[in-house]
Amino acid sequence: MDFTLDPRLEADTLPVGDLPLSRVLLMNAARFPWLVLVPRRAAATGLGDLSREEAATLMGELRIAAQVLRELARPDRIDVACLAADDTMLHWHVVGRFVSDPAWPGPIAGSSPGTPYPPHAAAALIDRAAALFAEARE
Repeated sequence: MDFTLDPRLEADTLPVGDLPLSRVLLMNAARFPWLVLVPRRAAATGLGDLSREEAATLMGELRIAAQVLRELARPDRIDVACLAADDTMLHWHVVGRFVSDPAWPGPIAGSSPGTPYPPHAAAALIDRAAALFAEARE
């Protein structure tokens, strides 16, 4: 399978690991707890490009990602969306939202993601997220 992450996604994220279908990334923006799932299908630009089985797998992986994010950050709400119309690679955002976050109650789209995580904080968050994904898949 030929899969290369879009350079824009690669520049904005940190790798967490792989699920059966999707690459899991952490958005490198400390303002919001934010995961990105990218189905490893090079030609997929929309949900309709996945087979029925792949689409079902993706929905299960999004559910797991929401559970992991809830455990990681204890947000007030979790938003799940396929947002970026200008990207050619299918990817889904799983974002923890808090009543106190800078974009509340509006969408985060168009809101500045803020500063990157300090390296030690990113490493700890990625390690914890990877462990939670492993537990969820058992």
